[in-house]
Amino acid sequence: MCKVTHKLNYLAVVLGLIFCTGFKHPFYLGVIDLKYNNSRSCFEGSVKLFTSDLEDALSKIEGKKIDLIHPTDTARVNQLLKTYLMKRLSFQCNNQALPYTYLGYEREQEAIWLYLETKTASAPKHFTIHSTLLYDFLKDQMNIAHIEINGKNQSLKTLNPEKILNFEF
Repeated sequence: MCKVTHKLNYLAVVLGLIFCTGFKHPFYLGVIDLKYNNSRSCFEGSVKLFTSDLEDALSKIEGKKIDLIHPTDTARVNQLLKTYLMKRLSFQCNNQALPYTYLGYEREQEAIWLYLETKTASAPKHFTIHSTLLYDFLKDQMNIAHIEINGKNQSLKTLNPEKILNFEF
């Protein structure tokens, strides 16, 4: 387990550096980060995707160019992002569907952060993420998920066409 954790930490650092650079990236990556908030009994989280990849995907869906860096209609962009996320990301907690709310987005250099929060949920023993983020547009897409529950961290990854990440606590 330590080797896997060490490799995932190393991968996270390398991928973080790639997110911060201004060149065309050689691979396609999304990061899902969830933390269980005991006091509110919910998950708070974010999804991080390369801006150019997300813009390309949304542009193909809309049939016109979408600019996430300088949007002309922020409300419309927020609706597009919400719809995109809701169709391609879902959660289950203890084998029950766990709805979430899209809270908004933020631009950061070459990446877009999408923020979300789940409905009330008991602390999970089993947590499942179903993700197809960017899968229909990028055949080489990889998604990594990090979950923290009661101070315990776990990370898993999927490569297109894999869609399911199962966590046991």
